[in-house]
Amino acid sequence: MENAQPTTSAQAPISYRFIVVVAIFVTCLITSNIIATKIIAVSGLLLTAAIVIFPVSYIIGDVLTEVYGYARARQVIWLGFLGNFIAVVAIWLGGLLPAAAFWEHQAAYDAILGAAPRILVASFLAYLVGEFANSYVLAKMKIASAGRRLWARTIGSTLVGQGLDSVIFVVVAFAGILPVKALAIAIVTQWLVKSAYEALATPITYVVVGYLKRKDGVDAFDTDTRFNPLTVSGE
Repeated sequence: MENAQPTTSAQAPISYRFIVVVAIFVTCLITSNIIATKIIAVSGLLLTAAIVIFPVSYIIGDVLTEVYGYARARQVIWLGFLGNFIAVVAIWLGGLLPAAAFWEHQAAYDAILGAAPRILVASFLAYLVGEFANSYVLAKMKIASAGRRLWARTIGSTLVGQGLDSVIFVVVAFAGILPVKALAIAIVTQWLVKSAYEALATPITYVVVGYLKRKDGVDAFDTDTRFNPLTVSGE
């Protein structure tokens, strides 16, 4: 990319453009977890309403890793986890507060926003494993390909990340509730639909990546990065 200089992940700048991308990532994540309580039917497939925006978090994760590197993406993944945790706690506390005598919607509040603990555990675990796998695979593929074939990296990393996300969420949330065949169908359906979403968005990913590399003058390669997901340092 013009004006983009190969750097390590630790050297990637924190520009206002980076902050905007982070804000969009966290917003997509929190929003998707709220609207995921609605089950929709599309061409006979049962999905959650989160399908309209959750895959965007993976697209942004690809952009962050491709432009700013795994270390920066790792920080954003944990920031997203924190933001979602705060939202869950706030919603839970809101549900515990006594309702006004004239307010008759407590049952609706609980039904829509009061996700079961098992669903929350499944969501948090699937998010962390899926996002970190997505970022790790993309970073390693970028090094192996010397920065070529962005489309292969974004689609390949998504297939791995979304696959793990779908398996973990469905199994943790519904094992013992749904029969094995239904679990398998749910996993494959979510995996294919979310991955197809990302593949279709590839042209947009190219535009955003090119813009950020050009404006921020950075193109991070994780040659010296420690890939431990449990640290939030810039290395």
